[in-house]
Amino acid sequence: MTPPRDVPFQSFWMGGFEAACHLNRQGRRLDLVAETQHDAQVHEDYAGLRSVGIEVAREAVNWPRSERGATFDFRLLRNMIDAARQAGIQVCWTLCHYGWPDDLDVFAPAFVDRFARYVDAVVTVIAGESPGPHVYTLVNEISFLSWAAGEHGGFIHPHAAGRGMELKRQLVRAAIAGIEAIRNVEPGARFLHVDPVINVIPQRSRPQDQAAADGYTEAQYEAWDFLAGRKAPELGGRPDYLDLVGVNYYHSNQWEYDDGRLRWEDEPRDARWIPLRELLARLGRRYDRPVILAETSHFGSGRARWIREIGREVAAARTMAVPVEGVCLYPVIDRPDWEDPLHWHNSGLWDVRRAPDGTLERVINDEYAEAFQEARATVAPTL
Repeated sequence: MTPPRDVPFQSFWMGGFEAACHLNRQGRRLDLVAETQHDAQVHEDYAGLRSVGIEVAREAVNWPRSERGATFDFRLLRNMIDAARQAGIQVCWTLCHYGWPDDLDVFAPAFVDRFARYVDAVVTVIAGESPGPHVYTLVNEISFLSWAAGEHGGFIHPHAAGRGMELKRQLVRAAIAGIEAIRNVEPGARFLHVDPVINVIPQRSRPQDQAAADGYTEAQYEAWDFLAGRKAPELGGRPDYLDLVGVNYYHSNQWEYDDGRLRWEDEPRDARWIPLRELLARLGRRYDRPVILAETSHFGSGRARWIREIGREVAAARTMAVPVEGVCLYPVIDRPDWEDPLHWHNSGLWDVRRAPDGTLERVINDEYAEAFQEARATVAPTL
């Protein structure tokens, strides 16, 4: 069985709200929805989306904030559902955005069962209190999370080293269990599986690293292949589990093996840079599924140039018959750094300004907003 080919989104352009909730290097539990005050300003934020022509939001349910022992606290979720209903915004829900409850070992077998239980509780609320079609991302960026939390020993809990493949397989098991839990509640639900799309090449002085670089590039597909049952069938993957393929793409997604990134901002650009249209075409050929550009943005003064290029590349991909069916500005509201809460990335369509009473006022970035409308017009003829 293969997933349906129709696309369940009410607008092509989407706005994503940063929602990471993991333990950072300092052991501090993040809650970016609270730190950006999106939880307090969700009604106003959704009205802002509508004002620029965006009718779909990517949100995450905060698992650590929602689960309270044997019970759940879904007050924030219900407030988001109410705000979305009032604004006419469709929400694409992520159910695990890097974080899980403190008492839970992500490597333990119990993780899969706990995740399925939590997913069942979340989706019972969403399906019962908001109109469909509903689209869910089970685990945000399985491959990236496996590297950052299980292989690199770095910036996402449990800060493990050398266990990346073990974690990836575990997260795939959890995602599959979550899909089945959702289908028991909402048989018509759709699934967006998101990971970065990358290009890794050897340094010019080290052509002997070509195979290693190619292996790194190929690894980007593993989680999708596992979910679809193309590899490691013992995990339980099936073709119908791989529904919508979501790709995250930033200026740092192409780099030299064991060295720095290819510089997107250079003119002329490095000849080894692969245009986004071709990266998207590779995904389209490999999976024959609708492709969603699920996260993309730049920062500072480069935001406008970046989104104009994204518009051109997406339009070009669509003329090549690549089934690109959506683009999400992420983050749509600016966000603080995971490690330094005082440093804001200046990456949103709206910047923030702290008022005397502590409110983070939304201030639209005019240059980015103008470029975004140009990007919309560029893609529109291909729709």
